[in-house]
Amino acid sequence: MAVTTRTLGRSGIEVSALGMGCWAIGGPWAEGSQPLGWGAVDDDESARAVRRALDLGVTLFDTADTYGAGHGERVLGRALAGRRDEAVIATKWGYTFDEASRQATGEDASPAYLRRAVTDSLRRLDTDRIDLYQLHLADLPVPRAEALIGTCEELVTEGLIRAYGWSTDRPDRAAAFGHAAAGATAVQHTLSVLRDAPELLAVCDKYDLASVNRGPLGMGLLTGKYSAGSTLPRDDVRGLTPGWLEWFRGGRPAPEWLRRVGAVRAALTADGRSLAQGALGWIWARSGRTIPIPGCRTVAQVEENAAALHRGPLPPDQFAEVERQLAALRTAALRDADRPHWPRPTHPTTHP
Repeated sequence: MAVTTRTLGRSGIEVSALGMGCWAIGGPWAEGSQPLGWGAVDDDESARAVRRALDLGVTLFDTADTYGAGHGERVLGRALAGRRDEAVIATKWGYTFDEASRQATGEDASPAYLRRAVTDSLRRLDTDRIDLYQLHLADLPVPRAEALIGTCEELVTEGLIRAYGWSTDRPDRAAAFGHAAAGATAVQHTLSVLRDAPELLAVCDKYDLASVNRGPLGMGLLTGKYSAGSTLPRDDVRGLTPGWLEWFRGGRPAPEWLRRVGAVRAALTADGRSLAQGALGWIWARSGRTIPIPGCRTVAQVEENAAALHRGPLPPDQFAEVERQLAALRTAALRDADRPHWPRPTHPTTHP
């Protein structure tokens, strides 16, 4: 059954059930020598991808001011020129950067910086309002985050933003915003068939928040494009892999995650979906609040992902088979962990 729209939490804003993640279209940027982008991109192709997404019914576009050190917002703004009212724009604030050098420079969680950041994002996006404004500092202590709520509420009253949320994988952070903030409407967090998030989904249910899902395709692992022999280029964040990125290691897909992909591939594709479409269908079947935002930078990627909308959530039997395969994999891993590993002799031995 097709799934086309969902409600963005308690804001009442209607969005497509599938969003477009815009990290990659920001292009190159870095923290020192560590790349934080996905390598060089074609801005014209990025704009075509955004407009094609709109044509296919995708209305939610998620970016951040720091993607490409501001460049990602500029590209999205240009792509939506003349079609702004068809789109729901989500962006983020909290990290600081230098636009000229395209370098990340730190973070700022002050109310004053929040006001400056929203003004700068509105200018780069060439719009008069941001539909969903998200705190980007995932591990910010709760008291410091709560100190920003008053300013967020003022921005809603002033019409500069329509709603706000927090991009965090910490259930306690998500609950703090959901409990204390009237205008908070969404949590952006990691969710995929490779990494479930039951505690965060429970917070979304409790506080009527949308679950906006980054990494729904495991940063590419669930597209079927990568194998154990794949090596990512060093100008790609996955190529010169930072410690916080779990899917890749040393520029290669991490073996443990490839094993999980292999375990669920047949179940995800059993009804003729592509692997990526099956992974998105799993997310929609997981919860009625989920809105996956797979990253795209080409028209072809947009078209494949958008086709998943017409297939909708995985059927119950297919979803159950995926869960059975994952449970079997977990059981095998526990069994291997408990198996004695006798020490190898340090010198050659002969049998009597």
